[in-house]
Parts: sequence; structure tokens; C-alpha cells
Amino acid sequence: MSLLRVENLRTYFDTRSGVMKAVDGINLEVREGSTLGIVGESGSGKSVTALSIMRLIERPGRVLPGSHIYFEGVDLAAISERELEDIRGNRISMVFQEPMTSLNPVYTVGNQIIEAIRLHRRVSVRDARERAIELLELVGIPSPERRIDAFPHELSGGMRQRVMIAMALACEPKLLIADEPTTALDVTIQAQILELLRQLRDKLAMAVILITHDLGVVAEMCDDVAVMYAGEVVERGSVDAVFCAPQHPYTEALLRSVPLLGMTQAEPLNVIPGMVPSALHWPVGCRFAARCDYASDHCHREAPELVATRAGYAACWLRGNAPSSE
Repeated sequence: MSLLRVENLRTYFDTRSGVMKAVDGINLEVREGSTLGIVGESGSGKSVTALSIMRLIERPGRVLPGSHIYFEGVDLAAISERELEDIRGNRISMVFQEPMTSLNPVYTVGNQIIEAIRLHRRVSVRDARERAIELLELVGIPSPERRIDAFPHELSGGMRQRVMIAMALACEPKLLIADEPTTALDVTIQAQILELLRQLRDKLAMAVILITHDLGVVAEMCDDVAVMYAGEVVERGSVDAVFCAPQHPYTEALLRSVPLLGMTQAEPLNVIPGMVPSALHWPVGCRFAARCDYASDHCHREAPELVATRAGYAACWLRGNAPSSE
């Protein structure tokens, strides 16, 4: 059953140079209790998508009319800020990329978790503190009775990220959005954080949106995957189907660029030539055409729709799109 359904989401930013179309008409779906991975290069619109779902886009950004974000049947794009406060941080929570900038440096981590609890739950400070200690223990922080009174700078990067996860779980959300949750952490701590997220997902039966550029993490953690490029979803489907038989040239190129175990330094890495185009001036036609090995003249003239394929959905003229008559 669908928990979250995003339809035709468009998020634009007004700049001095023009309108930046960061997210330009994407469609996503997250099933209850499942994990959706969103992958793509920097600048593809992954983080803006997450912030748009949470309605955290501020001026000069705006979510355009006609965008729909259905969560448990309610269109978050259409409700008031007051109505949204009952959902954001309560039914939907988010873990941001860098915990040192997300946590308030002048408050203890315990006070920040307590604030998150009392914002949505009618409990005393004492009960909220006990709940905060339980949460710190749940996310694997040692000596939570002592750590609850620590300031963010007194904790390691891995512990700060665990505190952020504890805050996000304070009200037992149905959906957790994790935006690059292991950025700037060493490999060992990354593995611990990802394992923690997997355990919490299974224990709490919540759905997760995991935003990452690491395809290995998606293969290990996710049930479904959406591949973003230049503000659009170019392919989506189950992880097994998409990774075994990619239907879009960009997905194929991403998978081909993953370093293989046993590669020597003398072996060249596969790279995708060129760069993601500017969101100020998306090219006409398929936005990946200039970097695609299979592009034809038609690809440079007309943009393909996201259509059903044997592996899910893909936006490519090679996969079920019928070119318009010319």
C-alpha cells in the first residue's frame, strides 16, 4: 500500500540569472514499511526533492501549483502551515546531511530531543527526558544517562548523527527521510549508521527515503530505487530489476562507473563524460542526450516521457516511447 505519492513535483528558485528549475515534474511512490533509494549526481535535485516533501523550501524557492505530495491520502502541498505542523516532525521526520550544522551548538543534545518530543506530545519534562534517554539507547549511544547532558561539540561525528536519528524518531514517524546520512563519516561509522537505520526500520515498521550517491548502499538497504538526473526521475523500479537490467542509459552508466573489487590502480575507472547541465537552462529534448552513447537526433529534439518497462519505469526513447510524428 502506498504511504507517500509524489505527482508532478516542481520546485523552482528565482535567481538574478533567471529561474532555476531544480526539480522539474517528478513522480515518486513509497510503500508502507519499504525503503526507497534516490540516487543521482550532485545537482540532480535529490535534496531539493526531500525538502519539498517536508515543505521546507524557503524564498527564493517555491513549489509550483499543480504539484501534489500525498501522504496517507493528504496532499501536503495543499494544506496550511498550521496543519502541516501536526505532520512534519511527527508523522514524517528527516535526518539531514551534516549533524554539526543541524544541531544547535548552545543546547545539550538532550534538550533538543526533549523539545522535539514535547512539540508533538503532551508529556512532562521528566517524562520527555526519560523518553530521550530511551531514544539515545535505542540508537546505540553508550551511557545515555550521561550523554544526554552533552553538547554537540562534545560528541563524535557518528554520535551526533545518532542523536539526529534519535530526534527524528522521537514521535515514531511513519516515514523517515535520510538525506546522505553518512556524509563526512569514516567507512566504519558509515556502516554502523546504515545498519542502525535498517534495524530501526524493521523494528518500528516505518518507511524510509534514503538519498545517496552510493549505489552499493542502495543495493544493500533499499527495496525500490529512483534515479534522478537534471531535475527529473529518469528511471524507477525495484532495486533488483533496475540494477540487473537498467532501462535508461544514465542508470547503465552509473552502474558501469562503480569501482569493482579487485581492480588495480592501472585499470581506468569508467566515467560519464561531461557534466549535469545547468538548472537555469535545461537543454531541449532528453537532458542526458549530450552525454549518452545511444543518443539520436530525435533525442536532442524531443523529451521522452516516463513509461512502463519490464524493470519499472524509464524515460528513454529506446524503451517504449513512441516518437511523435514529424
